[in-house]
Amino acid sequence: MTVKTRLGLLALASATALVVAAAASAHAIVSPPVALAGHAQQYTLSVPTEEEGATTTRVELTVPAGFAIDSFEPTPGWTRRVQSIGSGEDAVVQKVTWSGGATPTDEDAVFRFNASARSARTYAFAVRQVYSNGKVVDWSGPESSDAPAPTVEAVSSLGGGTSTLTIVALALGGLALVVSLACLLARGGRTIA
Repeated sequence: MTVKTRLGLLALASATALVVAAAASAHAIVSPPVALAGHAQQYTLSVPTEEEGATTTRVELTVPAGFAIDSFEPTPGWTRRVQSIGSGEDAVVQKVTWSGGATPTDEDAVFRFNASARSARTYAFAVRQVYSNGKVVDWSGPESSDAPAPTVEAVSSLGGGTSTLTIVALALGGLALVVSLACLLARGGRTIA
């Protein structure tokens, strides 16, 4: 098998993986999907507008017990209403509703907030999306459904000591591999003995 043939097969497999990943990502998500329990950080709720000819006009996020939202980033064009129990520093956010926006088809409504997960476990969020034509999508199903609930896996440690430097090194190594394969492909179809 020539280098060109092998690289072609590798490229086809990579493209297929990207298409599958893109299709799987067309769901409401809360990111990052993995977080360190007990540490505050910024989270992003992203809700895709998939209805042709309609806009997303309201998004409701029901916060799971043990997941504490501390503050929100303003979202231009949207009004935010927060339902919580308690008051002041003891307030516990239970539900957040963003309304008044108009996110068009093939774009995501994006909302950011600072929060922390109290303990190491999986937190499932219920998200309700309302379109301008009245259609409602409840992102609250199991992972295998068409409308799965977004989840965050809170862990007690991130990778047993994996550092940012290690992650950067792995990413650069992957990039170097891609560049090397592209150079081999550019050199022509020599056979490997």
